[in-house]
Amino acid sequence: MEFGIFIQGYTPGFRQSRDPDAEHHAFEDELAAVEAADRAGFKYVWVTEHHFLDEYSHLSANDVVLGYLAHATERIHIGSGIFNPLPAVNHPAKVAERVAMLDHLSNGRFEFGTGRGAGSHEILGFLPGMEDLTGTREIWEDVIGEFPKMWLQDTYEGYQGKFWSLPPRKILPKPYGGAHPAMWYAAGNASSYTMAARKGLGVLGFSIGDLAAAEAAAKEYKAAIAEAEPIGAFVNDNLMCVVAAYVGEDRDVLYQQAVDARPNYLVSNVFRYHDTFAHPEGVPQWPDLIPDATIDDVKYMADSGQLIIGNPDDALAQCQRWASTGVDQLTFGIGPATREQTLETIRLLGEHVIPKVDTEPVHRTTTMRQAAIAQAAR
Repeated sequence: MEFGIFIQGYTPGFRQSRDPDAEHHAFEDELAAVEAADRAGFKYVWVTEHHFLDEYSHLSANDVVLGYLAHATERIHIGSGIFNPLPAVNHPAKVAERVAMLDHLSNGRFEFGTGRGAGSHEILGFLPGMEDLTGTREIWEDVIGEFPKMWLQDTYEGYQGKFWSLPPRKILPKPYGGAHPAMWYAAGNASSYTMAARKGLGVLGFSIGDLAAAEAAAKEYKAAIAEAEPIGAFVNDNLMCVVAAYVGEDRDVLYQQAVDARPNYLVSNVFRYHDTFAHPEGVPQWPDLIPDATIDDVKYMADSGQLIIGNPDDALAQCQRWASTGVDQLTFGIGPATREQTLETIRLLGEHVIPKVDTEPVHRTTTMRQAAIAQAAR
């Protein structure tokens, strides 16, 4: 199992109220975390694209951030988590160009994750009047298969569809080194895991938050990926999940740090904006909040796998439980913890956990991409 981190520009109101530069400091802290993760041996960083989502995610121009990270890091793969390819948000040709350019700037370290937006507040900003937001899936499917053609055809053959069109054009630059970056999809339910797998896409499982859900998702995804008909140059057999982490020497101190980070405020914001998700019974409607977590809540989160917390030995045992579910990548969300806590967690995971769980020196996606390049050269 490989490891990553996830950044989103989390800027909660309680920070904004006490720090007029909270937004700027969130970006600085996240960039520092990515550079530390690169040094520590993490293999991936995922950088979100969200629009209009106050408090929850202020990271809208992720292509800018990814360009910075291409220069600021050496080994970690930099991924769009996501680029939104709906034509009303980003024209597909421009997305293809950005992906290829980032692939060059990172020397082949770019990962192309896509998705359809966070919910009605975001989607309706670009598609006003859309009554059924599930319609974004039809738009996404109309676009996604064209990207490999844009990269691999010398002159792209062009497209005339229901939602967008483009006459034949040379899409430049081409990806660096052959084939194209691994392709991923941010999926939120079992039917989406299956759909992505059958297209040969990796799954960004941002909503897979505990061990039981991970095991079920892995079973669903792996059964479907075995029958993939890839839309790209290769099958990206990869399932990623996201949790939080607090690693240090004193468990009691760490439990209190997790409580003080107010993780349930972030979860309240998830349901504030992701209204295309089923709203769980007992979760209040915004602006009412999920009550802040207690020490007992934190211990329950650790037991269920929602949280990696404890000393390095604890963290290793918990990550090994995640590896046993069959997922391919465990990613840690950055934001609620302080900068100091985050950097210490990254350092300790890099020293004590990653070398014992991820023993393969080459990135999984690099191996698959290189195999596709070799196959095309025969």
